[in-house]
Amino acid sequence: MEVKINRFSGPIVTFINGGDQLPWTSPDIVVGCEREVADANKGASDEGKNESIMRLSWALVHSKQPEDVQRGIAMLEASLANTSSPLQQREKLYLLAVGYYRSGEYSRSRELTVQCLEIAPDWRQALSLKKAIKDRITKDGVIGIGITVTTVGLIAGGIIASLVRRK
Repeated sequence: MEVKINRFSGPIVTFINGGDQLPWTSPDIVVGCEREVADANKGASDEGKNESIMRLSWALVHSKQPEDVQRGIAMLEASLANTSSPLQQREKLYLLAVGYYRSGEYSRSRELTVQCLEIAPDWRQALSLKKAIKDRITKDGVIGIGITVTTVGLIAGGIIASLVRRK
């Protein structure tokens, strides 16, 4: 019986929670990247500093902690203006899109993903993120419709019940 319930409920839980394939980082990885940035600031070249900051930004936007994601978004937005290389711009736009996706700002995430794809139209990561965003927006719409239909049904049921009681 339990197997049948799990077989039925598994897809529903995945649907509700979201099934994207983006990786998550642990707090240990974030701390390690923060140490790396601190060490790089003590004497590494500008290129070494930038690489360690990019790794920290990646770890932050892939974190399960909302405050880490927000910090990663802020870091990437601040550094985007100083980016001249199209490859670096693509990477930062993608990480920003991941950060906005993780924070639930799907329309902003989609805009940034489109910008990534303008730079590199065949980039698999950006194409996968674009699909995840589309799926999430569709799913949220379906859930919203379900909530609305349920609410309307409850209200109509209450009205009908009160009319039946009066008679």
